[in-house]
Amino acid sequence: MILTSLTDEQKKILEELKTRPVTLDDECPELTAEQLKQFARVSEKNREERRKQTVTLRLSPQAVRTAKSLGNGYTSVLSRILENALTDAELIKHYL
Repeated sequence: MILTSLTDEQKKILEELKTRPVTLDDECPELTAEQLKQFARVSEKNREERRKQTVTLRLSPQAVRTAKSLGNGYTSVLSRILENALTDAELIKHYL
């Protein structure tokens, strides 16, 4: 995902929102302290499951050039490609 800078108009809207009060309703009540603790526990568990590990991997020069041509975030793209490939038994069998 490519992030862009906010326009002046967007910045103005965000500044104006700072002064508006938060309005809760029946469909979106304020969370209790216990509910917030539950979110924190789930968040920590999810964070541990998503934590990436650093590994050393030898790639051909062509593979590196192709990957880097994807731009920023190419290592994340490679990670997703590898994850998908490793779930395909036929593909694994083909390259063994």
